[in-house]
Amino acid sequence: MHASDLWNVRRVLPVGMVLLLGGVAVGAPGKSGGGKAKGGAVVVKEGKGKKGEEAAKAGPVVKAGEKRVAERKVAPLLLDEVLAAVMKRYPPWLAALIEQDIATGRLRQTLGAFDPSVSAKLGLQRGYYGAESGGVMVDQALPFWGGSVYGGYRLSGGLLPNYSKERTQEDGELIAGARLNLLRDGSIDRRRASVQQARIDVELADPFILRQYLDFVRAAARAYWNWVASGMRLRISEEILRVAEERDGLLAEQIAEGLVAPIVRTDNRQLVLSRSIEVVRAQRRLEAAAIELSLFLRNEEDVPVVASRERVPDGFPAAVAPDEKRTTVDLLNASVRRPELRRIQLTMDKLVVDERLARNNLLPNLDIGVSAAREFGDSPYKDIDRTELQAGIELKVPLGRNEAKGRLETINAQMERLKREAQFARDRITAEVRDASSALEAAWSLIGQNRTNVELASELEKAEWYRFEEGASDMLAVQLREQRTFEARLSEVESVADYFRAVAEYRASVAADAPTAVGK
Repeated sequence: MHASDLWNVRRVLPVGMVLLLGGVAVGAPGKSGGGKAKGGAVVVKEGKGKKGEEAAKAGPVVKAGEKRVAERKVAPLLLDEVLAAVMKRYPPWLAALIEQDIATGRLRQTLGAFDPSVSAKLGLQRGYYGAESGGVMVDQALPFWGGSVYGGYRLSGGLLPNYSKERTQEDGELIAGARLNLLRDGSIDRRRASVQQARIDVELADPFILRQYLDFVRAAARAYWNWVASGMRLRISEEILRVAEERDGLLAEQIAEGLVAPIVRTDNRQLVLSRSIEVVRAQRRLEAAAIELSLFLRNEEDVPVVASRERVPDGFPAAVAPDEKRTTVDLLNASVRRPELRRIQLTMDKLVVDERLARNNLLPNLDIGVSAAREFGDSPYKDIDRTELQAGIELKVPLGRNEAKGRLETINAQMERLKREAQFARDRITAEVRDASSALEAAWSLIGQNRTNVELASELEKAEWYRFEEGASDMLAVQLREQRTFEARLSEVESVADYFRAVAEYRASVAADAPTAVGK
């Protein structure tokens, strides 16, 4: 491009028009260095108080609400709406809640071991002795001392030998009794151990659900901020493309009047094409982000909703400087809030139940039983007392007991492993909180640096236009300054998005959003 052509471009365009077409945004950067840059600039809502002032130093470029208020026909999509949809309709979250139902069902299943049982029998005897006998018994297991109580009615007809236990008088017999275990299976047995562990499993569902909750909230927040940043990148890309397209139209008029060489427009058309390519990439990036976000955003029919571009907010919320004192407190509370240690502790509680059961199996059996029978009728047997009482005691001593001893060794090893896991879980939680805090600090710092970078790039672009007006520069230099400003604004958008993604990571690491109770 010749110097005379460049001078013709400068000469035929008024100063105001040059500024209109030369800036990255509509309106060239003013003396404030981009303090109110328009057209795709990062928009951050105005904060209040000291924190708002701190945020304004590093984050805001345009106050929210100064643009596109009249254009917007739909409400912007906010993070709270996305998280609400996750809690109501996100399938993996609803699947996680089912864990409570599964644990509750298993508990009820183990309680079935204490359900009463009813048994009935009928017998016939033919030969020298001819008789019929039958009876109904009800047995109820007790929740203590491994015992049970039973009662029932028996009746026999005909004639049975004296040694038969089925004999009753003509009107039958009522019987009742109880059995208790004094040593083995006394304080605990397999049935009661299963119930205790099932109750712990119900509690174990809570840390599992809480872990899922924290992960889903973090993932939804990251997807949301990716979508917002992609929408803002597209706005900035379209704005710089529009600048080049409007300039191309004016150059065409000047070429028709013979004031500018065609090569000047050729150079600008190449710039239009390169910026159009960037817009297509930005559109694809926004579409991909919206599709990813649709996994979390669902309507009343539980159908994923791909958020339209019109719902992209005008700007980010106010970025607030990290509080080191708050981080110290969060680090101390993270071990209590995070579900990992709670899960390990409950698993250890289950092993304690197993240990009690194994030690129980080392004991001998010392069982007692009592029963009472009441006969009705006086015939046909003369040797049966009307009322009988029985009591007995039985002792069994296991010799090897290898099964119980081996089980104890296994439990002790598992307990030691869980202690190591708990120690590492505490260390990992501390490391994750520190890493998230470091990332948040770095993201906050980058917001300020990127804003300064935008201001400097805008100032240099403005200066390049002044030099161009004076004939001391050329269109190529102006275009390079435009590109530098464009890249600086994209970097600013990414830095603010990185900050809010870091906030999501930090809140997940300290379980800041953990509810006091989880469940349906």
